[in-house]
Amino acid sequence: MCLAIPMRIIEVDGTRGLVESSGVRYEIRLDLVGDVRIDEFVLVHAGYAIQVMDEEAAAEQLALLEHLLSEEAGDSLPDPGA
Repeated sequence: MCLAIPMRIIEVDGTRGLVESSGVRYEIRLDLVGDVRIDEFVLVHAGYAIQVMDEEAAAEQLALLEHLLSEEAGDSLPDPGA
């Protein structure tokens, strides 16, 4: 399964950028999205920004991801050592 995460741009240096989400910073490539500005949101997959998105769409997707992760954390998984 592939997953892309909405992240806020905090630095831009040519075709490289630094993004942040939930306190995690990550260096990415910007080749696929063209010009972007600091504080814009991009959808990041495999180290590349693949789409510029507005803040509302980013917030919706992050809330959905948070919900999915909290639901999965509540599931009881079998103990692999048992």
